[in-house]
Amino acid sequence: MSDNGETETPPNATVYVRNLDERTKIPALIVALREIFEEYGNIVDIIAKKSVRRKGQAFVVYDSIESAQEAIDELQGFDLFGQQMTLDFAKTKSDATVKREGGEEAFEAHKKHRLAEKERKQAFEAAKATVAPPKRTADSESTFADRPAKANKPAQSAGGLVPDEYLPVNKILFVRDLPEDYGTDAVTSIFSRFPGFKELRTVPGRAGIAFAEYETEDGAIAARSSMNGIELSGQSIKVTYQRQ
Repeated sequence: MSDNGETETPPNATVYVRNLDERTKIPALIVALREIFEEYGNIVDIIAKKSVRRKGQAFVVYDSIESAQEAIDELQGFDLFGQQMTLDFAKTKSDATVKREGGEEAFEAHKKHRLAEKERKQAFEAAKATVAPPKRTADSESTFADRPAKANKPAQSAGGLVPDEYLPVNKILFVRDLPEDYGTDAVTSIFSRFPGFKELRTVPGRAGIAFAEYETEDGAIAARSSMNGIELSGQSIKVTYQRQ
């Protein structure tokens, strides 16, 4: 724990760089960072994005924790393009580090975990947005009171449904818009390619839909990521997590 009570990020081989000049072009920024940081060790990768959320940030990946630590100690507050850099260890290992330390199998597991966390966060944000009641001020309360009641209008539910694409991750996928010429065997052969496939269930009397179940969430994540939106017989299918 740090002195202010916050949990410190564990040392790792990736340096998180922030407070960079957002006006600098990404290629020029990467060149400048490499020239500055390579003095402290072998650089495996430098990651900088131009998206709004990632502007002014970069990640410098070394091949050792010692190099990252030395760079942080020596370059903290270093002036680059007129702004002082703020440095810390990255919260998670970079893709390059995971692949180098654990191989392809660890790298694939790392990617699946990252995707699952992203989808869980999206589901949480969507759920929060749909169930939160609108805020009312004193002025709005009086405005609502002054409005005449509308007859024959059905009452609305206080909370809305979470959109299908933001449903929480689980082991069962809901597959819909399947072409008529794709029977149970054909659909099973497609979804059984993904790890941990357990079974495919169809609904009697309802064509075009099915449920694919996996033994773990990782298998379901991989299948949904690969299959959602692909075309079968010229028809785009939709794959979401089963609504609980």
